[in-house]
Amino acid sequence: METYLNFSHITWLDDKGHIKPPIFLYVLLAFLARGWCIFIASLTQANDRAELVRIFYPEKSDFLLSLAAGLGAVLLYFVVIAERRRSPLWVRPLFVNLKWGLWLLLLVDALLLGQRLFHGQFLFHWSLALDALVLFWSSLYVLKSKRLGYYLADWPKDT
Repeated sequence: METYLNFSHITWLDDKGHIKPPIFLYVLLAFLARGWCIFIASLTQANDRAELVRIFYPEKSDFLLSLAAGLGAVLLYFVVIAERRRSPLWVRPLFVNLKWGLWLLLLVDALLLGQRLFHGQFLFHWSLALDALVLFWSSLYVLKSKRLGYYLADWPKDT
């Protein structure tokens, strides 16, 4: 009689026994790349493509800086995708330092939020308050998440 381990009750493992990326990691990367998300969403509007961008980024320079900062989040997204395939192996050093990349992107996003506050003359705006709140919770997540830590330690050196 052959016995085997059944991991079907553990939802955070895939069929090969590797830890799946946490959903909030994807949400965090989408938040950090929100300039790109807004840009892509603005392409769907046929009549005035710049209007959606102006809602979130009244200053053009803030939007361009958001796109530049969002490139890091897009790069980290591709690192996560490469980890899911366990290839290419040269991505592994980037994956091991993914947490430091997230901290760097959160710091850059905080600086950009400060610049947007400065451009808005430090007046209250819901989008800025929401960005600050999500930035705060994202920082706590990166600092305290055990599952993120387990996920980052899942790609062993011997593969």
